Amino acid sequence: MEGTNPVNKKLAAALSGGAVLVLALSGCSDDGDKKLDDWAKKVCDSVQPQSKKIADANAAIQKETSDNSAPADVQKTDSKAFQDMSDAYKAMGASVKGAGAPPVDGGQKKTDDAVKELNAISKSYEGLKKQVDDLDTKDQADFADGLKNIAGELDKLSKSGNEALEKLQEGEVGKAMGKQDSCKSASAAPSAKS
Repeated sequence: MEGTNPVNKKLAAALSGGAVLVLALSGCSDDGDKKLDDWAKKVCDSVQPQSKKIADANAAIQKETSDNSAPADVQKTDSKAFQDMSDAYKAMGASVKGAGAPPVDGGQKKTDDAVKELNAISKSYEGLKKQVDDLDTKDQADFADGLKNIAGELDKLSKSGNEALEKLQEGEVGKAMGKQDSCKSASAAPSAKS
């Protein structure tokens, strides 16, 4: 299995960057207003289980890629992980949308942009799941090449895509989110940088 193992490690490293998107959902504590705190609590409480789901999916891929696993096992694990991530980002988008706009200037645009971005990330993971499902596990060289392509796309996905989330959390919104226990625990989730 030496053929796919370096690629698996690259995939795992690229994936760990994706976890950073979720962990962006935290800020620094400060005094804010009640409406904003209530909004932040609503978002943080609903996003927290999704960030755990993403962290668990990352961990599953890390574990599978650290072993000398058979291509079929790597494919099965990656496929489930990508589906879980797609579902989690979609649920986060729904949570942010359901919470409505934060009571700050430009709140509606920030919310709309973040929801659009989360849904786009969800679709990207859906696409990666399809790609990994389509890989030929019987041909190790083809499988390794396919994983390399997926790792490249994953790397791009992890580097882009969190601008709207960062904008959503600027200023007072970030401060209000930073006070929420569920956002603190989401940001404390381990991010595996390898």
